[in-house]
Amino acid sequence: MRSRVAAGWARAEGTVSKIVLLAVFGLNLVAQFVKPLGDALQGNVYIGGALLSLVGFLLYSEVQRLNSAHETQREVTAELRETVRALSGQVSRLGEAQRSAAGAPISQNQVLAEFHSALRDRERVEFRVMCFTGETLVTSLKEFLQALPANERREVTVRFLVPDFLQEMDVPGQVVDGRACDSPEFRAFLDDQVRRYERDLKQTKVRMRDRGQGNLHVGFQVLHFTPGEKLYLIDDSFMAEGAYDKAVLWPEENGRKVLDLIGNEVMLTGWRWDDGQRARDTISRKREYFDTLWDQARSLTAPAPATPVPAPQTGD
Repeated sequence: MRSRVAAGWARAEGTVSKIVLLAVFGLNLVAQFVKPLGDALQGNVYIGGALLSLVGFLLYSEVQRLNSAHETQREVTAELRETVRALSGQVSRLGEAQRSAAGAPISQNQVLAEFHSALRDRERVEFRVMCFTGETLVTSLKEFLQALPANERREVTVRFLVPDFLQEMDVPGQVVDGRACDSPEFRAFLDDQVRRYERDLKQTKVRMRDRGQGNLHVGFQVLHFTPGEKLYLIDDSFMAEGAYDKAVLWPEENGRKVLDLIGNEVMLTGWRWDDGQRARDTISRKREYFDTLWDQARSLTAPAPATPVPAPQTGD
């Protein structure tokens, strides 16, 4: 009942005040022309005080109303600010969830920056790389390693898994009469390129040890597979994967064309361990995939496995 009365008075207050003030104004106006009324009002000093009290009360009520409105506005503003902050947090979490669910696009240069950051910030780091020849990474990796500050406790391990270019393959290869086929000359060129990269990193290993920059462990191993996948792993914290998405034909002097793969401009998919369970599962699965292939591969200096000869069958 009390709240209803208060609400009713709040709605009627303005109207009542206007009626009272208008009545007072009319009474004083009439008193100017009706002498008995004017004399009666002039002799009663309490009416003026009452009117002043009424005006003061109205002014006080208006100030209270304005203060209440200002306080309400401040509370509403604070609530809106909290709502915006909560929505921003939800949007951020949603973005993180989407990234963890699908991975994030990352360029080759960004992958190189991840390698550089890991070398700069960690004393122990291991890189796993599965690629064509290692050309995109080795040159930058040498520069990163040689620019490191002295730290004899530093341990860096680099493992490259590349195709076995001593084995016949159509891609990379050559095109003869419109068909892809093996190119021993091109394979020899690629094999020499990989061996040169291995020598360069092993020479960097010697220089790092001489300068007190730490220990570098280098491994190159080969498998008989067509280089279709690019895979970069930094410990358990980061992974980038993609595929060689461009095939080109280079002309040769003999009129034939070399069939080559290009992947230095491919957009990769990056995963970070902290991005969520999906990212952790993906990184763990790819690390296990790389380690399984690595355990079955052979070093560059090992002889190529002999092709098994089928045992003779009855009737052969």
